[in-house]
Amino acid sequence: MRLAFVTGSLAHGGAERQTLALAERLAGRGHDCELVHVKGEAGLTERLPPRAAAVRSLEARRYLDARALGALARRLASLRPEAVVAANGYALMYAWLALRRARLGAPLVATFHSTRLLGAKQELQMALYRVFFWSAACAVFVCESQRRHWRRRGVFSRRNEVIYNGVDTEAYCDVCGPAERARVRAAFGFGMSDYVIGMSALLRPEKNHLQMVEAVALLRDLGLPARALMIGDGEMRGAVEARARALGVAGDVAITGVKHDVRPYLEACDVLALCSVTEAFSLAAIEAMALRKPVVHSDVGGAAEMILPGKNGYLFPVGDTKALVERLARLAAPEACRLMGDRARGVVEVFFSEKAMVDRYDRLLGELGNGA
Repeated sequence: MRLAFVTGSLAHGGAERQTLALAERLAGRGHDCELVHVKGEAGLTERLPPRAAAVRSLEARRYLDARALGALARRLASLRPEAVVAANGYALMYAWLALRRARLGAPLVATFHSTRLLGAKQELQMALYRVFFWSAACAVFVCESQRRHWRRRGVFSRRNEVIYNGVDTEAYCDVCGPAERARVRAAFGFGMSDYVIGMSALLRPEKNHLQMVEAVALLRDLGLPARALMIGDGEMRGAVEARARALGVAGDVAITGVKHDVRPYLEACDVLALCSVTEAFSLAAIEAMALRKPVVHSDVGGAAEMILPGKNGYLFPVGDTKALVERLARLAAPEACRLMGDRARGVVEVFFSEKAMVDRYDRLLGELGNGA
């Protein structure tokens, strides 16, 4: 099949990474795939393998850029794709308008990776994006909880599917030995006897890194050698560093900066914690699970669809630092941590592998391309 993928950008984010991985894997199965991103941010292209799908940028300079829209319409007219996949509302808007300008009837698939709208601006944008969702051939949600959430709010298409995010279980499998694990820890001043809690997320307000800083301080008050390794970077870095200093744990909280390959840093951790106030279905969580790390996750979005409390991790109420600390303290025991980590890997292998995700998309796009 000839397939076109459209994203808002190729910056470092879960939706962008999932779309790029999907285009790459389908290209590897013999499909003719091209990925177009509206804005110029393209940090993820640094991880493209030599035989990946073709990638183009529209270099849009404003929210709705007539020049960029025209370029997308011309590209689609040239490609004549049998299906177009757009990630989230912004890319969906561009794809919908471009298909009509190009007078193409290819089925449009909207993948949606968000749950909560942050502020009045996003609320207004969603009022517009609903129209494009209603006109799409199919909407793909990343978990059942998210599908129910948006259906209640009038966001749906003629066909609505749930396809879980997936992780490459071969790439995420014991990638670092003890020596590399010790080296990564030492680079941030952490020792092998420390209890290292990872967070893999851009430092944005909704990811709630400040709560993790508070949790580290409380865990250390309990006598546990807790340290936080925050894998990423972003606008909240200054606030996180200031809170760590204020609580006397500046030496116990490290920020790695943006990393194209997060695996060595996840491997250096004992557990992964996600304190998000909003989340759809965390790719970072299942990556950590694939590396045998139990996950302590705020009970938002599809967290309860990946985590079986007491089996492969724990859930805690959003914003409840006391509950977060209590769950993390349970996993400070090495044997409990190891056992739950092994179970986490098993859950990913059965339900959340990249192969299972790509199989579902391959079948769905084939059906839509054949008019099913």
